[in-house]
Amino acid sequence: MTSSYPGGSASARRLTPLAALVAASGISSLGMAATLVAVPWFVLHSTGSGTRTGLVATAEVLGLLCSAVLAGPVVDRLPVRATSIGADLLTAAAISLIPLLHAWGALPLPVLIALVFLVGAARGPSDTSKQLLLPAAMERAGVTAERATGCVEGARRIGMMAGAPLAGLLIATVGAVRTLYADMAAMALCALLLAALVPAAPPRARPAGGGTPRASYARELRFGLAQLRKDRLLGAMVGVLMLTNALDGALNGVLYPAYGTQVLRSSALFGAMITAMGAGALLGAALYGWAGHRMPRRAVFVGAFVLVGSVRCAALAAEPRVPMLLAVLALSGVGSGVVGPLMMSVAYERVPEEVRGRVFGLLVAAALAATPLGMLGAGLVLDASGLVAALLGTGALYLAVTLAPLVFPVWRELDSRGPVEAAEAPADRESASPVAAGAGVVTD
Repeated sequence: MTSSYPGGSASARRLTPLAALVAASGISSLGMAATLVAVPWFVLHSTGSGTRTGLVATAEVLGLLCSAVLAGPVVDRLPVRATSIGADLLTAAAISLIPLLHAWGALPLPVLIALVFLVGAARGPSDTSKQLLLPAAMERAGVTAERATGCVEGARRIGMMAGAPLAGLLIATVGAVRTLYADMAAMALCALLLAALVPAAPPRARPAGGGTPRASYARELRFGLAQLRKDRLLGAMVGVLMLTNALDGALNGVLYPAYGTQVLRSSALFGAMITAMGAGALLGAALYGWAGHRMPRRAVFVGAFVLVGSVRCAALAAEPRVPMLLAVLALSGVGSGVVGPLMMSVAYERVPEEVRGRVFGLLVAAALAATPLGMLGAGLVLDASGLVAALLGTGALYLAVTLAPLVFPVWRELDSRGPVEAAEAPADRESASPVAAGAGVVTD
């Protein structure tokens, strides 16, 4: 591959695109964390309404969910780098309108909800397109998928850990609304990094004689769904992802705050719980990036989820002293930092390049879709049975889901590294019938 960067060593030129994507991941997460703190703080402070705060928070999740499902075929059709840059700039523009309209006295609640929804909708294709740029960058750099995804996950964790305290500092000094300029600047910087340091991907190959027009949007979306149905391992991963994210939603959205209020009785210690998990996750991502390619994936997958789920819930239910609790949460965070890059490494190997936008978007949607259900269920159990019962029940469900890879044979494919043969996309066929369009990945 010919370098597009004048000057500098060959090694530095090879690493530059990957380094830019890693940096963009961290910067984007930092800005997003600042927004997740500043927007609810602003709504709650200005209205005093928990219901309105919940509506605004839900709007961004719904925007991200809708774009994760619907934007996949669009990302697959458009130039990947241009899509990422455009989505980052759209996100920055939508965020910038919030403080501007507030300064002009033109930010009623429906307008704020619409803008936050747009921010979430733009983040979907932004994140997906960066994932699609990663394989070429890690191939250029000559690093394994485990190492590249571990670096990206580590940068994301650093951004999330730094973003919340930075937002708190900015809110105290310049106010919640002006804090949003940090996220706007972060997304603009991401766009600049990609434009300057990540080369445009070459046009995607078309089959010989493949002059047929593209399939319809609906058919391309159905084909993305077919990839998940046909690849049994990916389908199993989606099922685990939905269930574990529902349980994580229960823990992070309901049971963690209840523990901070009822047991620790301290907002500072509650923040320390989150920091301990984040620090452990950063370590886990670094460890997996360093040695993940030498580890048996199925054993690592099960062990990581045991740490994230049942160990964490048991520790919280036991109500240990604070130093012991923080140590266990940090250990649990190590498992959390391993799971993300492991799953993405498998997805890069098994999902054909031409449908990654659709499939990766559906993976994100699966993770998001079940989270509110977990929060609702945890709230009901908490009110009916108390905190300890809710924690033990969540831990038991987590353990049952975690042990699935030891029971069902399909999970043995986790240890089969390497690409799988892909079926042709419906647009690449001379005659793409709906039945043919359902053909998917052939597993090893």
